[in-house]
Amino acid sequence: MEKLRGFEIAKGWEDKNINLPKRSTKYAAGYDMEAAEDTIIPAFKPGVKPTLIPTGLKAYMQDDEMLCLYNRSSNPKKKGLVLANSVGIVDKDYYGNADNDGHIMYAMWNFKDEDVKIEKGERIGQAIFQKYLIADNDSADSVRTGGFGSTDKK
Repeated sequence: MEKLRGFEIAKGWEDKNINLPKRSTKYAAGYDMEAAEDTIIPAFKPGVKPTLIPTGLKAYMQDDEMLCLYNRSSNPKKKGLVLANSVGIVDKDYYGNADNDGHIMYAMWNFKDEDVKIEKGERIGQAIFQKYLIADNDSADSVRTGGFGSTDKK
């Protein structure tokens, strides 16, 4: 079977009992993503950086696709958690990169007054594969050389 798009366990996470994402219902758009380990997200204070929640996963896809990472709809109300970047974008060339093998992480802020604990296996977000279009005058031809946040590094 040809691999079109999907999820795999990232290097270094093979023996950590990571669950591959799945959709909860027949017509659900998003794949439920789980935390790969217990993570404490500190209460928000000025200057606090977002907390990265590891998933232990990487995603492969077609040339004209991306994986969008969304928050769970219940996270803001129940836990006070929001995605630091509103929507995470995982590009095709993030998969298997030399820095971190394409390991997907959720960057979150906690706007509550107390720390929030996310437990291993807890659903933290949803991931949706999407097609995208290229502009007529596009000339991008550089190659990714790093992992998380490396697109604009020289």
